[in-house]
Amino acid sequence: MSRPQKYKKVCQIPKRHEYFPSGEWTEEIVVLTIDEYEAIRLIDMEGFSQEECAVYMQVARTTVQQIYSRARKKLATVLVHGAGLRIYGGEYRLCDGKEETCGCGGCAKHRGEENK
Repeated sequence: MSRPQKYKKVCQIPKRHEYFPSGEWTEEIVVLTIDEYEAIRLIDMEGFSQEECAVYMQVARTTVQQIYSRARKKLATVLVHGAGLRIYGGEYRLCDGKEETCGCGGCAKHRGEENK
């Protein structure tokens, strides 16, 4: 019997879900999952270590390492081969904003914008 999937906590859904190169492109489309997007956002944009990212996403550090490695490979394919990028899917749950020490700062609830 296989192990059930563990959902990764995600704070933000990307504002844009598709990116395509201008001019000629390969017509290949790479799919980056929401949890892969979140790992890239936390580690590369927010400066989290993989350990901090794992605590935030509520998964093991080795899981974050695997997610991050997959995401980087996909982004490299997009850049090197001129492929399109779509962001959707994955095993995740959105931050509910109820955690006092979440520290995400990115979700609408933690920015005080949940009713706007």
